[in-house]
This record gives sequence, C-alpha cells and structure tokens, in this order.
Amino acid sequence: MPPDLTEARWRKSTRSNGTGACVDVGIAPSAAGVRDTKLGEDSPILAFTRSRWDSFLDAIKSDRLGG
Repeated sequence: MPPDLTEARWRKSTRSNGTGACVDVGIAPSAAGVRDTKLGEDSPILAFTRSRWDSFLDAIKSDRLGG
C-alpha cells in the first residue's frame, strides 16, 4: 500500500530555482512526497513513509550522503 498523501500540505522547496530545478514537497501525518513543480498536481509523486522521509532528512543534515 502506498503512503497516504491525501492530507499533504504542499510547498515549493527552498532549493528550487528559476532554471527548471523545481520540486514541491508535501508533508502529511504519515507520509511525505516530492513532485515536479512545473507539472503541479498532475505530476507523478515520489512518496515516502514519514519515518523514511525523516531518516532521509537526518542523513542530509548530518552530511552522511556524501557529495
């Protein structure tokens, strides 16, 4: 069963820019999702459980992903 994003509050990522690298991030009580800003609500969504999303954010903040 895919994560439930029906109650997600979507916002444009602060990392989005005017050259086409734009994503919306949607946060719901039990899930999070990422979609292409240019496609809006018609965009396919990459969905995560909240625990996976929180782990991803923790890895970014602690620089465990390299790069």
